[in-house]
Amino acid sequence: MRLLSHPVLCNYYVTYRCNARCSFCDIWERPSPYVNEEQVAANLRDLKRLGVKVIDFTGGEPLLHRQIDKLLRMAKDMGFITTLTTNTLLYPKWAERLKGLVDMLHFSLDSPHKEEHDASRGVACFDFVVESIKTAKALGERPDILFTVMNSNIHQVKEVYENISQPEGLVLILNPVFGYNEVETGGGLTLAALKELQLWGKKRGVYLNDGFIGLRKDGGNQVEKPVCKAGSTTVVISPENKLVLPCYHLGLKEFSIENQLEALYHSPEVQTLIAQEGRLPACQGCTINCYMQPSFATHLSRYFWQALPSTLKYNLMKGTWKTLLPF
Repeated sequence: MRLLSHPVLCNYYVTYRCNARCSFCDIWERPSPYVNEEQVAANLRDLKRLGVKVIDFTGGEPLLHRQIDKLLRMAKDMGFITTLTTNTLLYPKWAERLKGLVDMLHFSLDSPHKEEHDASRGVACFDFVVESIKTAKALGERPDILFTVMNSNIHQVKEVYENISQPEGLVLILNPVFGYNEVETGGGLTLAALKELQLWGKKRGVYLNDGFIGLRKDGGNQVEKPVCKAGSTTVVISPENKLVLPCYHLGLKEFSIENQLEALYHSPEVQTLIAQEGRLPACQGCTINCYMQPSFATHLSRYFWQALPSTLKYNLMKGTWKTLLPF
């Protein structure tokens, strides 16, 4: 049963460029421009009219964009909830200008050990995570620790929790790794790992969307009865100012926006593609978190009920629960 008839999230790729070389991601391999302020301003106005509530300024590394603070301020001034995830290499330089502009600020960390984290990210960035936590807290910010969980590092959740997130008073987000295209993700997560993650998700100060675990146990999205509603819940905008459908990772079709995002979204060609969400051959078995989270939140299903307690828990921890009431 559909709870909302409009998109709620925009994944706004400000650039595909990145200053890291993560082993489980291929976005950084793509050539890319940067979005410009005028296009963003026009698109934000249309996103507001479409009913979008959350703008995730993403990449690549979003802090490579030299006007990222201005883009965030535009979104905040228009009443959007803002999110941003960074590898932190540039955060200490941006911290003052970003203060108060990001509702959900995530610092990526894959290991409590410098050598292992830096190897995972392909650059030396562990020390920047440590510095960024101190800098953010000194400014009154409350970043989250975003831990991408794989079979190879699940044994380190305890150490990250006990030595980093809890002592610093930060939420630890457990992000189960997902596969797409030909990106090497270590074979996903075993059933034993999924069960272990569920136990961690119940702990104080930890956020894990239980819907993600349920979906993986069920074998991912099934094309004959899809749970993924990527096209209708999420608007994906590329650095070339194109609408990408049915999602970034599949990216079958791109439409030039040309300051007509609202009209483009409602056009027959776009709506025809949206109607195929979750039903395309490449959608079989998909577990991509970026699209499942809004899919769970806007459609009444067993995944909605699995995701609800953890979603409420996170927003209570962050103090952002009131912002979700219009949903």
